[in-house]
Amino acid sequence: MLTQRQLFLQHNAQTTLEPLLLEFTKARGMYLYDTAGKKHMDLIAGIGVSNVGHCHPSVVAAVKEQAESYMHIMVYGEFVQSPQVNFAKALADVLPEQLNCTYFVNSGAEAVEGAMKLAKRYTDRAEIVACHHSYHGSTQGALSLMGNEEFKQAYRPLLPQVKFIRYNVLADLELITQETAAVFIETIQGEAGIRVADEAYFKALRERCTATGTLLVLDEIQCGFGRTGKLFGFEHFDIVPDILLLAKGIGGGMPIGAFVSSREIMLSLTTNPILGHITTFGGHPVSCAAGLATLATILSEDLVSGVTQKGELFKQLLKHPAIKEVRGIGLMMAIEFESFELNKKIIDACIADGLISDWFLHCSNSMRIAPPLIISKEDIEWACKVILKNIEALA
Repeated sequence: MLTQRQLFLQHNAQTTLEPLLLEFTKARGMYLYDTAGKKHMDLIAGIGVSNVGHCHPSVVAAVKEQAESYMHIMVYGEFVQSPQVNFAKALADVLPEQLNCTYFVNSGAEAVEGAMKLAKRYTDRAEIVACHHSYHGSTQGALSLMGNEEFKQAYRPLLPQVKFIRYNVLADLELITQETAAVFIETIQGEAGIRVADEAYFKALRERCTATGTLLVLDEIQCGFGRTGKLFGFEHFDIVPDILLLAKGIGGGMPIGAFVSSREIMLSLTTNPILGHITTFGGHPVSCAAGLATLATILSEDLVSGVTQKGELFKQLLKHPAIKEVRGIGLMMAIEFESFELNKKIIDACIADGLISDWFLHCSNSMRIAPPLIISKEDIEWACKVILKNIEALA
């Protein structure tokens, strides 16, 4: 009889020829438990997803309650479904006044796709500006905005009229013109290895977009919902986007994404043509119930308030000659090493010791640190000891 791993390799589509092949049976809080009962601390939260920890009781209860009431009943936007309404209202309550209308989808890439259509429809322009080393998803449209040719060259032709600027370089903002429908930019660059721009840069970007009638689209799919030490990353820079992209951590482990804008801008999808953007499963009631419970948990447990201090503790403890830099903001960090080969050896050794980490698509010599926001001081100290032990042994 074939094992689960053998069946996985035979019947599940593979994204690499060397998958990790870890097999887990349970996840709770900071930990994943494998088939032998060994627990593994999750230092990357399923790539920025489990901000409130795995299987948070409030999220699980909300999922069960909603699943027992109803699941899918109609395509998005036709029926009044309380989970969607309540989550959209809760988001509006914690966002700036002009970000008051939410379109729920299934994932971050879908949020990007919807926002691209919305920007083109509202501005009646075709050009989009994105950043070098950016990551916005792997669907065709989102891939067109990726700032790394290695990951996209095999899938050309992609969308035309996409220009690229350098992140945090003021001079490049001149490339944004009255022909530009939107600038898509990660508030904190994620797959580039956690890059944080200057406040002056974001203020100049906001001013340039306003002056040219260009919509500013901030991708907070990785950095939203408390990860940076504020509920939303743009709060660090004293600006407000025209469209905000959310996913990953907003669902507490359930699949959901969203693009958020003003009601005025969003209404442009309702005419010429009607049904300007449609989705069958977007805003799924169970996912929206989970999202509302996740937001309520972050607020009621005040999970954001300790994020900055926790991030600083990582930086204080991670000192070693082989570490070139520890950079980031809040609990969104990168440990940079000399090479991918060394980084991968350290990551693999940490996994063997029960500490799960990963590397970045556009910065493969850096280790990812993005744990659930519930991580404790003791957890951080243990994680750093494991990392440093393996650096000492392998560097």
